[in-house]
Amino acid sequence: MPETDRLIDIQLDDSGLPAPTPEIEQERRVAIFDLLEENVFGIVGREGREVPTGPYKLNMSIADRRLVFELQTEFDENAGAFHLSLTPFRQVIKDYFQICESYVDAVKRLPPSQIEAIDMGRRGIHNEGSNVILERLEGKVKIDTATARRLFTLICVLHFKG
Repeated sequence: MPETDRLIDIQLDDSGLPAPTPEIEQERRVAIFDLLEENVFGIVGREGREVPTGPYKLNMSIADRRLVFELQTEFDENAGAFHLSLTPFRQVIKDYFQICESYVDAVKRLPPSQIEAIDMGRRGIHNEGSNVILERLEGKVKIDTATARRLFTLICVLHFKG
């Protein structure tokens, strides 16, 4: 991948959403930090359209029950936008929040072997979410699995209802 196929800034527009809990805010900070440290993100060219050269700035939001990716170049030029239905994400996000809740409860009262089993399940659901991202962005954006995993975390943060 060219060095230009990456994100250099990420903003989450959570206006109109409930205030995040401290745990959710921490997840957000870690995911954004990790994404900015290492990611693969390149716009896929389409017939007759010039692809703005990266690196890119990403603004993620939820509008009209759709996930919105708005992209700009490093020089603040419009680089495009993608609007994705949230329907394919709903069940995996619900499952992810449920298993995260179970994990937090388990840490308080269960032995390490049971905590590890729940954590493995959590990672599996997180992988499932990243696969949904990869499928939904196919033909629009080139990303790797690690980037998809971190984007899934950010989608969960945006989807958090309080």
